[in-house]
Amino acid sequence: MTVERVLPTPEAHDLLELVRDLIGKEVAPRASADEAAGRFPREVFATLGGAGLLGLPYPEEHGGAAQPYEVYLQVIEELAAGWLAVGLGLSVHTLSCFPVAAHGTAAQRAALLPDMLGGESLGAYCLSEPHSGSDAAALTTRAVPDGGGYAVDGVKAWITHAGVADFYTLLARTAPGGGRGVSCFHVPAGTGGLSFGEPERKMGMRSSPTAQVRFDGLRLAPDALLGAEGEGFRIAMAALDGGRLGIAACAVGLAQAACDAAVAYAGERRQFGSRIADFQGIGFMLADMATRIAAARALYLEAARLRDAGRPYGTRAAMAKLFATDMCMKVTTDAVQVFGGYGYVEDFPVERYMREAKVLQIVEGTNQVQRLVIGRSLTR
Repeated sequence: MTVERVLPTPEAHDLLELVRDLIGKEVAPRASADEAAGRFPREVFATLGGAGLLGLPYPEEHGGAAQPYEVYLQVIEELAAGWLAVGLGLSVHTLSCFPVAAHGTAAQRAALLPDMLGGESLGAYCLSEPHSGSDAAALTTRAVPDGGGYAVDGVKAWITHAGVADFYTLLARTAPGGGRGVSCFHVPAGTGGLSFGEPERKMGMRSSPTAQVRFDGLRLAPDALLGAEGEGFRIAMAALDGGRLGIAACAVGLAQAACDAAVAYAGERRQFGSRIADFQGIGFMLADMATRIAAARALYLEAARLRDAGRPYGTRAAMAKLFATDMCMKVTTDAVQVFGGYGYVEDFPVERYMREAKVLQIVEGTNQVQRLVIGRSLTR
């Protein structure tokens, strides 16, 4: 169904209509086939960039659209409902642009942001490592000062867009001392010493490549550093607050797609002379799905409005990510149940939705980490 939205401006309404039109023509029709084939839809991201959708929350002077986060996240939700890999890909790209936009020098912003935000380049965010996922401050990839620049060695893991991105936002250690010794860098694709592992063989999101990114004697010029040395961990955590809202919006979109499919099927499928939607066991299940989705949407929008107002929103972002992704897992599982045996086969999309939902409880901070963040905020 088309979600009724309260948007802040007529321009935002027009934007959502544009997005829905693009999804209907360019995104949703190819999702199932590309997922089955494991085919990355690079041209879809070029189309989104051409429509001005890759820089929505960033300033107009550098090619962005200067949209509130409240609007940007609803675009993410719509895209994720059409194809999760595209919605999540846009969220990752936006996350990857944040250090340049928020902490780059005027020269860095002028040189890098127009292509990043205008659709010419797609980003990847390199924080996690094989042995440091949730404990991001324990990362070991090193960027050693060398001849005025930096020599980088190490391995990043679970990187979305690895091997297909045009730039990599890298968090690497420049000094000992946990998070205080981490710095942030911009690494263009094609830099010598940059290589990639084989794509991971995943339960879902097969059209979106996830792989290791390897740095072997990679050399960076001094102007690759974003912000000051030692500020990288703070930059990374600020970026992840916004990124978690992107994941929450993705979860709401995916759950909405599953709910819509279940409602349509329950209204057509007949057993014992009645539509299965008319049986209380199914009708109540559908009602619970819709209610959970609405609650998760309200939570991520509240966090977005706090962000737009310049107020602290990190705890609300953790709550939104936690609640929305747990909700999505429940809703997609229930959607499979509504379909019965048909829900378990690939002829219908709900089995894919359920497989895709699981990763949202893991990426950008597992839901156990979100509970830690929320719990500590309560007793701080």
